[in-house]
This record gives sequence, structure tokens and C-alpha cells, in this order.
Amino acid sequence: MASWIIPALKAVLPHVKTIYDTAAPVFTKKKVEGAPEPAQLLQQQIAELQSAAAQNTAHVKELAAQLQSTVAALQEAAQLAEHRMRRVTILASVAGALSLCALAVAALAILR
Repeated sequence: MASWIIPALKAVLPHVKTIYDTAAPVFTKKKVEGAPEPAQLLQQQIAELQSAAAQNTAHVKELAAQLQSTVAALQEAAQLAEHRMRRVTILASVAGALSLCALAVAALAILR
């Protein structure tokens, strides 16, 4: 699994319930007293859909802002990890070179 998925899910998952709770009442069937006119019912449904779309837009903007901050944090963490990896590689190379020198000195000491 890609390492960026977990922070992204952590940013998105708290808002799924809010989105569902907001959208569910809009789309549930309401008990209507009497039979409304089809044109009036259609207008009501259009108004409900427009309201839901406006709320979704607000939620999407909020999620986009959070995702943007998450991506920025991930990029900073990746740069830090890359810097640490370079440092570890340099230290390992120096340690390897010193161990080869020590091996050569030990081999000369044994041969003399």
C-alpha cells in the first residue's frame, strides 16, 4: 500500500459521516400530505438537489484544503527522509572504507 494513502484517508474519513448525515435527509422520501402537483414536486426536488450540490461544494472545498495541507506535509516528510537517507548512506560508505582500511592493516600485521 502506498504510504500517502493512510494520511489521506485519515484526513477524509472524519468528514464522510458529516457528508452522509447532511445528504441523507435530503434524499429520503418524505411523507407528503395529499398529492402535490407534479410541477410543484419537480420544483421542490430541484431545490433540494441544488441545496445538496451547494453543501457538497462546500465540503469538497474543505476536503481539498485539508488534502493540500496533507500533501504538503507528506512532501516535507519525504524531503526529510531523503536527507536522512543520504546521511546514512554517507556514514555507511565511510564506515565501509574504514573497515577496509582496518582489514588491510590487520592483514599486514598478520603477514609480518
